[in-house]
Amino acid sequence: MWDYRKVLEYPVKIKNPDPTAAKLIMSQLGGPDGELGAAMRYLNQRFSQPYDIGKATLTSIGTEELAHQEIIAAMIHQLTRNLTPEQIKTCGFNAYFVDHTTGVYPESAAGTPYSAATIQSTGDPIADLFEDLAADGTTA
Repeated sequence: MWDYRKVLEYPVKIKNPDPTAAKLIMSQLGGPDGELGAAMRYLNQRFSQPYDIGKATLTSIGTEELAHQEIIAAMIHQLTRNLTPEQIKTCGFNAYFVDHTTGVYPESAAGTPYSAATIQSTGDPIADLFEDLAADGTTA
């Protein structure tokens, strides 16, 4: 299974809040090609893989995407903690703040909440791998 060490794979230490940067990074968490979708995509598609090496690879990639999700969430949290009301208003973070304050909520940069409807798992290993390449290619 997993060996969770309770530390980020890549430590995040952001000192100054910046809701504008948080809004830019937000889609990498809960957008259509963000880390949450990537983890779900790989971890669900593994069941359709006919070969053990394919299943193992998708499981490894899926759990790595969960680690990425944790890093992105830490960045968003650190960029939005201790915001002043003026920062919230000027940076256009007020709509998000009304619903979530400084909680980390997976959504796209446009404010659309994460939905599993943005991922695909066809049951066809080749089609799924092409979808994975297309989704990961949009964030590279």
